[in-house]
Amino acid sequence: MADSFTTRTIDVTTGSTETVLDLTDACASFLREVAPDRDGLLNIFTPHATAGLAVIETGAGSDEDLLAALHDLLPADNRWRHRHGAPGHGRDHVLPALVPPHVTLPVVEGRMALGTWQSVCLVDTNVDNANRQVRLSFLG
Repeated sequence: MADSFTTRTIDVTTGSTETVLDLTDACASFLREVAPDRDGLLNIFTPHATAGLAVIETGAGSDEDLLAALHDLLPADNRWRHRHGAPGHGRDHVLPALVPPHVTLPVVEGRMALGTWQSVCLVDTNVDNANRQVRLSFLG
C-alpha cells in the first residue's frame, strides 16, 4: 500500500502558436521535492479540453514532426462542427482523443523511469488559450 499521495498544480504558458512544451524538468523538480529516493507512480494530467500529454523525444525534430502529423490528421479547416474560436478550432477539441490529457510514469528511487531520449510534453494546438495548468501527482 502506498505511504503517501502528493499533488500540485503548475501553471504554464504555451504562447500564441501550436507547441510541444517539455515538462520533464518541472516533473523532475516536483519528484525531488516530494519523493526523494522513493518508488511509486507519477501521474501528469492537464484539465483542458484542447491539450494533451505525450512522452516523446524533443529537440531532434520529433516535436515538429508530431505537430505536422497532427496537422495531417486534424487539419485546421472548416470541416469541424465545433466552430467557435480561431478557424479550425474544432480540431483542438478532438486532439485529446489522440494525445490524451494524462500520462502515468513509474518512479524509481525518486526519478521518472524514462528512456534515454524520452521527455514528458504538453501538446497544445489551441492558439486561443496560452495559459494552461498541469497537475502533478505522486503516489508512493
